[in-house]
Amino acid sequence: MGSIEEEIERLEEEIRKTPHNKATEGHIGKLRAKIASLRIEREKRSKGGGGGLGYAVRKSGHATVALVGYPSVGKSTLLTRLTGAESQAAAYEFTTTTIIPGMLTWRGANIQILDMPGLVAGAAQGRGRGREVISVARSSDLLLFVIDGQHLEPRGLIRELENAAIRVDRSPPNLSITKAERGGVQVETTVKLTRVTPKLVTDIAREFGIHNALIVLRQDVTIDEVIDALAGNRVYIPSVWVVNKADLLDANTRRKILERLPQLRVHFISATTGEGVEELKDAIGHALAFIRIYMKPQGKPADRDEPLILRRGATVRDLLQHVPASLSGSFSAALVWGRSAKFPGQRVSREHKLEDQDVVTILPVRGRNPSTRIPA
Repeated sequence: MGSIEEEIERLEEEIRKTPHNKATEGHIGKLRAKIASLRIEREKRSKGGGGGLGYAVRKSGHATVALVGYPSVGKSTLLTRLTGAESQAAAYEFTTTTIIPGMLTWRGANIQILDMPGLVAGAAQGRGRGREVISVARSSDLLLFVIDGQHLEPRGLIRELENAAIRVDRSPPNLSITKAERGGVQVETTVKLTRVTPKLVTDIAREFGIHNALIVLRQDVTIDEVIDALAGNRVYIPSVWVVNKADLLDANTRRKILERLPQLRVHFISATTGEGVEELKDAIGHALAFIRIYMKPQGKPADRDEPLILRRGATVRDLLQHVPASLSGSFSAALVWGRSAKFPGQRVSREHKLEDQDVVTILPVRGRNPSTRIPA
């Protein structure tokens, strides 16, 4: 483990000393790829050796939100405000020593909120049980960043998560990698490349031990996006940012904070007084992009009192995971009314993508053979 850390430090130092210009970007790109490959190897060795004690968190509800922030920024108090769950809190660092869950109910959706120990510098390398905390963050559906309005240091939080292969508010690069037995690395593109060359992509692939593959680029990717795709261990998670202790901030200070954080969706709250908490609940719910699906048994009206809660982009296949096994196990097709249907009662397969407030009937294999148009 020590030799890997030393090699990573050596490569990072070389990057810092190398002038950044057009002539050196290929060399720097390969150094970054080596660092990414070494970090993957470090994690494999850590897991193989047990990796220390982790936090056992059973996910529940329709989505999971992780509270992320430095120690003593008010995460525990905020958890209590959002969910009523009690998390030990005090005015000194490292108060929370385990993961405390709570449940927020929002428009029929149950949202699990997790209060975690604060992140510290070096968390991605394991300091302050950082690896265990980050592993919980990686499995969440939304990151709720909590920062102190009097001590703004958001870049450090992002840096620790980036070093742990978490990409905040970003989407996976549009490229595909198909490994082969022979033929070398072939790079094809459907767009004009301005930030990488096919040769550089090939060189980066070789740093990851890929010597035979077809790589198709469907967007003008950056070096870092190519590395992320080749690493294969990145997770992409949306975020909401809150500035806590807003009751201590005047209007001028709030304006300056917004100027310092122009790229972030910032909400001012006070976990102590409750200021802004109700608005924050709405922000969390909207960020999770829930959709409501109403189930309609054959020959009966739709149940509009208790919709199934899914996430935007969900398909009929996802819906089947939330219905009784007797229905999912005998699935033949589904009938759909609503915005996702081309016409009322459209017969669809498992891969059909659903929309908010769709009405769905599940047809079993041995059911009657309905026509393609059925009145709701």
